[in-house]
Amino acid sequence: MDSPEPPDALLTMLGVGKSFYGVPVLSDVDIDVHPGEVHAVVGENGAGKSTLMKIASGVHQPDTGTLTIAGRPATLPDPRAAQAAGVGIIHQEFNLLPERTVAENVFLGREPTRRGLVDRRAMRARTAELLAAVGAEVVRPHDRVRDLGIAQQQVVEIVKALSLDARILIMDEPTAALADHEVELLYALVRRLQARGIGILYVSHRLAEVFDLSDRITVLKDGRRVTTVDTADATPEGLVRHMVGRELATYYPPKAAGAGPTVVSVAGGGNARLKPLDLELRAGEVLGVGGLQGSGRSALARALFGVEGFTTGRMTLDGKAVRPRSPRQAVRAGIAYVTEDRKGEGLTLSQSVLDNALLASRAATPRWFPDKARTTTVRELLAAVEVHAAGADQEVRYLSGGNQQKVVLARWLAMGPRVLLFDEPTRGIDVGAKAAIHELIRDLAEKGAAILMISSELPELLGMSDRIVVMRDGALAGELPGDASEEAVLSLATGTPHEVSA
Repeated sequence: MDSPEPPDALLTMLGVGKSFYGVPVLSDVDIDVHPGEVHAVVGENGAGKSTLMKIASGVHQPDTGTLTIAGRPATLPDPRAAQAAGVGIIHQEFNLLPERTVAENVFLGREPTRRGLVDRRAMRARTAELLAAVGAEVVRPHDRVRDLGIAQQQVVEIVKALSLDARILIMDEPTAALADHEVELLYALVRRLQARGIGILYVSHRLAEVFDLSDRITVLKDGRRVTTVDTADATPEGLVRHMVGRELATYYPPKAAGAGPTVVSVAGGGNARLKPLDLELRAGEVLGVGGLQGSGRSALARALFGVEGFTTGRMTLDGKAVRPRSPRQAVRAGIAYVTEDRKGEGLTLSQSVLDNALLASRAATPRWFPDKARTTTVRELLAAVEVHAAGADQEVRYLSGGNQQKVVLARWLAMGPRVLLFDEPTRGIDVGAKAAIHELIRDLAEKGAAILMISSELPELLGMSDRIVVMRDGALAGELPGDASEEAVLSLATGTPHEVSA
């Protein structure tokens, strides 16, 4: 396979290899990016994408291979050297100070001065110019970062990189935390950056946006470059085959033939975030929840789990009145909650795989209950859901996103829940791991559990759900069958009319 060596590339990486503790992570990888090009990098978790991007941004140094920037050999011993060479990186988890303004974040550590004092007027003016250059005047230099939405914070990160004269921009899972309507802002931003001649290395698990935005796609697998193709010549099926090394006959498992009896019933349930609503969760089915970010989707799950419980209405579980006022009460009632913030709320990153998987059972059972019995059950579940780790004692922070999610699942499965609430269960997870999570969810439903699944990805929502309810402005906007169209979901989510063709 020919190595990419175009003479006009902004960045060229040839024969790059990297090992950690004697374990190869990258082997002989070639990649480049041209001015005004979006070059997407895809692959399963553990394929080497993050390591490759960290080498390009100076976080790691390659063991083998060369880097060339604008035709000149480059050595990047640290991120500051990479910035000086014109390489900027936008991490999935932002590096901003929430209490400071946009301008203060953009020029942090590089504040312009006048007569020995920070020239705030010049700093705000330059920030305003940069925001205008990317068409993001809605963000103002004097806004505090804590008051901005996720998409707007991402704009600040990009403008911060541009203030350093970045010619090469690395974007790592840029839409992972964005709602659908915010993704459109990112698309427009990427197009403006292209128009300015900036080369973009774009890492994403979402194949739809890869095809929407990229000019070329490089696939990594097991630390090696499998192929680099023009996006116009690629297909999703072909990319998946390259990524996972096998055919995926379908992205989603078969849906339920029919639902069982009602497990959870809510009548007039509401609180400070939710307007009174009626809802039923049935055994053996997946109830999908759609809607825009801030529509009340997560608030619904948190109310059912007792984090911010219902203050009005009536809730029953298997026909008996129940109103969890805390997660502990919900767990004891047989309700489990897989939060969307896997790292912030779902895991204790510094603890082991086993300790994380035991958190719920240790909290819900008496102190005198033998830990050995709990441990045996949880170890069996970790094996059953196929968690790939160096061992049960490995810190969970070092697992891939898909394996971290499986640890959370094993924790709740140990409780034998009747109801499982999934909030963005596959966010930030690669294609192969997504398929495994989907199979687990469907298997739980087939065994009689009642599943509520929130997803911002419309293909996933439609592919997994037996029924769909859509939230808007804290209220239940409507219900749709599992075979509804994306247009029908968006119509309810946005409150715009949708005409069904005859």
